[in-house]
Amino acid sequence: MFTDFTQQVRSDFSRARFKAFMNRVRNTLSGQPATLLSYDEVKEKLRIGGPIYMGVQTVPIEKIAGSLNRYHQFDRAFMPLEDQLAQRWQNIDRAFYQEVNLPPVVLYKIGEVFFVVDGHHRVSVAREQGQVFIDAEVRECTSKVNITPDLKLEDLEILGEKVNFLDRTNIDQIRPKARFRVTIPGGFFRMLEHIAVHRYFMGLDLQRDVGDEEAVAHWHDTVYQPIARVIRRSGILKEFPEKTETDLYIWVLDRQRYLSQEGHRLVKPGKAASDFVDEVK
Repeated sequence: MFTDFTQQVRSDFSRARFKAFMNRVRNTLSGQPATLLSYDEVKEKLRIGGPIYMGVQTVPIEKIAGSLNRYHQFDRAFMPLEDQLAQRWQNIDRAFYQEVNLPPVVLYKIGEVFFVVDGHHRVSVAREQGQVFIDAEVRECTSKVNITPDLKLEDLEILGEKVNFLDRTNIDQIRPKARFRVTIPGGFFRMLEHIAVHRYFMGLDLQRDVGDEEAVAHWHDTVYQPIARVIRRSGILKEFPEKTETDLYIWVLDRQRYLSQEGHRLVKPGKAASDFVDEVK
């Protein structure tokens, strides 16, 4: 007997809209990201390459957290934000009950995040119906930094600064094992200033021009790493659970600058870090 499931799909859409409302309240109170990531904004900030076609894959729905052009119509959990989505959403939901095979959605992938190009309503219905995976045509974009589905917009700004830092210094090629993670807005720009100052004084000491690569490598080996080693060995990060090793490196040099402006003698980076740790503890 044919059933069109009209009442069922209306009920499902109403429930999805209510979930969107509750998600907004919950995210406002918790500070968690509420809106979908915009592919164009991420592309601009992170200067991504590609996309390269990777074929049809089975994708975890929880990793779909962005959209090419409909990031205002669904929340981060892909619940519908507008009543005008009802007809299309309910038609897809009806197909689910009638076991109609729908074509794969089309996704772009950056880091660990998937962005919907085509198939927003299919992703939304699948999530509401409790599906864990969905078939998708995937095109992957290259990026110098990784992003995850819980990415906040303010974090995107900092990641954009990191991409600029990597492009300007090429340190990911010069010191491939080096890792930098910053939570301080403007932190990577301050590190670029540190390198520029370090290069200037290197030139004075060596009485010659110092190239970009030489300056970056020397800064990393003689300034950043000694401070980072002290931070790691001291366990001071336990006192600042929301901060990173690179954050504390910036704090150490901020303290150095303040002390020098007050007339104190500059000390070597490792000693500056030890003094900072002693002062905090």
